[in-house]
Amino acid sequence: MRPPGISVHAGRIHMRNESLAGDERFEQFLEELRLELGGAIDRVMTVKPDGMIMGMSAETFWGGVEGSEKFTAWVQERCGLTPATGAAACGAALRELGARRIGVITPYQPVGDEQVRQFFEGLGFEVETVLGLKCPSATSIAEVPLDEVERAFRAVNSSQVDALVQAGTNLPAVSVAADLEARLGKPVLAINAVTFWHALRQNGFTDRISGFGRLLEER
Repeated sequence: MRPPGISVHAGRIHMRNESLAGDERFEQFLEELRLELGGAIDRVMTVKPDGMIMGMSAETFWGGVEGSEKFTAWVQERCGLTPATGAAACGAALRELGARRIGVITPYQPVGDEQVRQFFEGLGFEVETVLGLKCPSATSIAEVPLDEVERAFRAVNSSQVDALVQAGTNLPAVSVAADLEARLGKPVLAINAVTFWHALRQNGFTDRISGFGRLLEER
């Protein structure tokens, strides 16, 4: 997705326990992430970046719209940059595309799905369905087969839904979403493509990029 002339640098968030098995453990995982996140931000700031992306999305949905805004403010205070977050990016993309009623898939446990629902409803969108795949660990999210990702998208689709949305940045959904979008004739938003689109536009880059869905190709 990276346009010519733009480089991408990662500050990795060290997680000592990757288990996500159950609601309680899912919340503990996020508590552990918060302890490590500041250090990851500090390390990546040593390259003096012009923009910041939060490449993990659960934390950006947590606490609904208010929680998401507080997270953004905390990152901005820490590093001086306004981060492109998965939650804010999805909201911006849905508004850009004129969608109102959505179906959502996630790799999360039910407690995470409820946070995602609250976030989108807090922005005024109608959430018809949130389907969580209940992945048992952080790395197992990346191991979900592509055909299972497509089945999940189709399960939350209906004639009443304007757009389909995927949360959970480790879920391999970009290629599936772009292909399915063309076949369904409606937006299918993979969170990594959406967040990168938002980061580019937020920082003044207007490059149109093919192969990752209509958002990057047309908006």
